Amino acid sequence: MTARAEQRVRHRRRVTRRRAVIGGSAALAITGAAIVTTTMLSTAGAASAWPTAKGSKAVSSTIEVSGTYDGKLTKFYGSGDLGTDSQDEDQGPIFELADGATLKNVIIGTPAADGVHCKGSCTLQNVWWLDVGEDAASFKGKSSSAVYKVYGGGAKNADDKVLQFNGAGKLVVSRFQVENSGKLVRSCGNCKTQYKRTVIINDVDVTAPLKAIVGINSNYGDTAALRNIRVHGDSGKKIKTCVRFQGNNSGKEPKELGTGPDGTFCRFTTSDISYE
Repeated sequence: MTARAEQRVRHRRRVTRRRAVIGGSAALAITGAAIVTTTMLSTAGAASAWPTAKGSKAVSSTIEVSGTYDGKLTKFYGSGDLGTDSQDEDQGPIFELADGATLKNVIIGTPAADGVHCKGSCTLQNVWWLDVGEDAASFKGKSSSAVYKVYGGGAKNADDKVLQFNGAGKLVVSRFQVENSGKLVRSCGNCKTQYKRTVIINDVDVTAPLKAIVGINSNYGDTAALRNIRVHGDSGKKIKTCVRFQGNNSGKEPKELGTGPDGTFCRFTTSDISYE
């Protein structure tokens, strides 16, 4: 067993509580710091069980998706050129979604390559990553009106980011769970082209170890709203909630400016985070 695998085994935590199965998707909107759900959600407070794959499929070249792709809980994993488990930023994804596409009921196994790329607005519904490669999903739309929705699903074992927000627009994450990872969401800190980005995270389960729930660039006007966040296995409250960075477009490592709610960029209160 590699040192990396041993570390994952040592730190892995299993979420033990179950959540009622939810059908459909939820659209979220923000006005100031308020979040409104436009479809009914079941009672919050428990994480759903990780699904069992119904078959598996090796992927040697990126699957391009337009419209809706229903994986029916098949496990997809990389092979050939996608069969690496590195942190290479230039890896290809298992799935690439065109503007407006939906990917649902998919399990991404290992090797996971660079997960899922969204070229514009997209919906990821009930998508699960068992062992994140470079990133679980990257959002790359260039329009300020782009909306990326991640509804249901979860991710484990990301050395760094789970959801990488490189493009413009708004990212909405709900009914998601993450464990043994770096950051759940990161607004790109040093992309060549930078944008103002909006992040909304609602009804999410976080299981330690984790470095941070979200990282944003306050100098570019990013905002992050957090609601109904349940943190498991972190009685010492070591997981950072919302981290503000001084982003840049020169490729340099961004400077951390502060963490926690500030009412402007990190829009939540301590009551929005519970420790279980």
